[in-house]
Amino acid sequence: MAVTDEAIEKIKSMIVSGALRPGARLPKESELAAELGLSRNSLREAVRALSLIRILDVRQGDGTYVTSLDPQLLLEALSFVVDFHRDDTVLEFLAVRRILEPAATALAAGRLGEEQLDELTEQLDKLGDEPSLEDLVAADLEFHRAIVRGSGNSVLCSLLDGLSGPTTRARIWRGLTQEDAVGRTLREHRAILAALRDRDAEAARSWATVHIASVEQWLRSTL
Repeated sequence: MAVTDEAIEKIKSMIVSGALRPGARLPKESELAAELGLSRNSLREAVRALSLIRILDVRQGDGTYVTSLDPQLLLEALSFVVDFHRDDTVLEFLAVRRILEPAATALAAGRLGEEQLDELTEQLDKLGDEPSLEDLVAADLEFHRAIVRGSGNSVLCSLLDGLSGPTTRARIWRGLTQEDAVGRTLREHRAILAALRDRDAEAARSWATVHIASVEQWLRSTL
């Protein structure tokens, strides 16, 4: 094991064991290096690596702290990695979205309040029947994000937020080239919303699956 990797593992073990809790300040560099049997240089590299993935927060002139370890914070690193996707992996991202998002939509059916459902309806009404592609894609992202937030599962929300980027371009491409793509998207949104209003989790799950699968199916036929 590389020295830096060993240092990372030792700090990770301290956090997992509870020796270092969320929000805790790490001991001074010299003290922690001696305690873990590491060189100060390898410890410094480990701290730098763990700060990049939001495990540690280095505060200039104050010290180094364990972050809140909130799932949304930690999963920001996923969004960064996802940004490096290749075009030929978009189908894989859509497939993962098709697995996760219908489950989140089904959860939301029992948890979204009437006020939240009214806001979603208002957003759809504002779009009208012939929105610009730019407005539709922006509304599509916010529509699904609001529903997933309504599932009450912050991990699921963060995962799907991170996966939305690579599929955005596919949705734009589809809107430009597939006949009635805009109308179909709006109809599917209204069907999802109707199922959510009826508190019908299985119908909401099914419509969310149809909605994502239609983009996936179109993309598969064009590649």
